[in-house]
Amino acid sequence: MAGVRVREMGGADIEAVSAIRVRGWQAAYAGVVPQGYLDAMTVGDEARRRRELFARPGRESRDLVAVGERGPVGWVCFGPARGEVPGAAPGAGRAGEVYALYVAPDLIGTGIGRGLLAEAHAAMRGQGFATSALWVLRDNRRARRFYTRAGYAADGATQDDVYEDIHEGVHRDVTLTELRYLREL
Repeated sequence: MAGVRVREMGGADIEAVSAIRVRGWQAAYAGVVPQGYLDAMTVGDEARRRRELFARPGRESRDLVAVGERGPVGWVCFGPARGEVPGAAPGAGRAGEVYALYVAPDLIGTGIGRGLLAEAHAAMRGQGFATSALWVLRDNRRARRFYTRAGYAADGATQDDVYEDIHEGVHRDVTLTELRYLREL
């Protein structure tokens, strides 16, 4: 991660973060998420959604960017866990959640993702979270290996996401399963 620093995301980073997220999805989920869904993703649409989320009053999530010589090259978003997390009952420490973590596809494997995740963990500990949760697509083996090396383990919880696939004008829904991973902070 030489020459890369992590800082809070600002509004000026939205376009770059949107490009990282869209290109990250298209690279990481090829062969996992329906290709029609990936092909329909645009940086402009993502930037519009990201601006709305970023400007939402009372937003509890935090966004960090990894910045190198060419500008933002990675992004992590985290905050309070959505839903109940085992062992995170009142008084036992609150649970945080990593909502998203993406690195520019050509820089995967350079330590940027590990650095962003470490900064997110430190920030969550500082906010009083005792546990970190995240959801990862069952068929995304690369991400599952990454999170396992970072100290996460699947806890058996699953959830399904439905993606619309458009192929040669035919629309169909494809259901993909996500696994929850947990890690003590």
